Amino acid sequence: MSPSALAAGARPRWLRTAPVVFLLIWSGSFVFLKRGLQDADPLTFLALRWVSVLAVLLAAFAWVRPPLPASASAWGKLAVMGLFLQAGYLIGTYLSLKLGVSAGAVALITSQQPILIGLLAPAVAGERVGAVRWAGLLLGVLGACVVIVANATIDLAAPAGLFFAVLALLSLSASTLWEKRHGVATHPITANLVQCAAALVVVAPLAWLLEPMRVHWTPALVGSLAYLVFGTSLVAITLLLAMIRQGEASRVSALFFLVPPATALIAHGVLGEAMARLAWVGMALAALGIYLVMRRVR
Repeated sequence: MSPSALAAGARPRWLRTAPVVFLLIWSGSFVFLKRGLQDADPLTFLALRWVSVLAVLLAAFAWVRPPLPASASAWGKLAVMGLFLQAGYLIGTYLSLKLGVSAGAVALITSQQPILIGLLAPAVAGERVGAVRWAGLLLGVLGACVVIVANATIDLAAPAGLFFAVLALLSLSASTLWEKRHGVATHPITANLVQCAAALVVVAPLAWLLEPMRVHWTPALVGSLAYLVFGTSLVAITLLLAMIRQGEASRVSALFFLVPPATALIAHGVLGEAMARLAWVGMALAALGIYLVMRRVR
């Protein structure tokens, strides 16, 4: 797209379908993660994921030869983004599950990210969140809670597990605001390579210290790893960062309200998990909330 088109406020065509593609891939990752964790320890599985991602990215980097960040500051900003989004969020999620917090409770806590963004965006990213958008955010919270309560028992277990769930929430929120304010305009291969390398530097030592690093190589584990590497780490996260750069942080983050409903639908189709009738009501509320947040008022 030409600079003149961008200056005129034209929106790229891919942006129309990006939210749907991101939502489906991101939501499906929870289903594949659940299956993969049956054959590997959580942090070990996460370290394997980053090693696999880096192998793919290094091959792509050698083939494409994209430009590198122009300054030490740009390198640092990309690394910080990796620590927030790739390391902090996923470490918090994996450890909270390991320490006994139910998947429903983790989903409930992390799905509150749009509200946190709505509160912080005016001060950190210079965005105005109006009354209609706040109404949409609150409807999204209500819809996500209804879906989770209808389909899972909210078991708030050990305080340490809750701490890591909140850490995941804060890390995901920080990554959105950091990308909006300090995002580096660089090639996606370069950005992902730096971010995943920074995450692996943190995750690998934690896996070695905290776990026996159990891995059972099964077809299900390989399939789960492939989905998380190519689908989530390479496609979904790239779309998320691009959408944040193109639109307001509070609007893009509202997509996470639909993650619990979409995950429930995918789990119903893939794993055969039951869908409570009340969950459909929650999905409708979350969808209405997303509409109010995402719509552009002329």
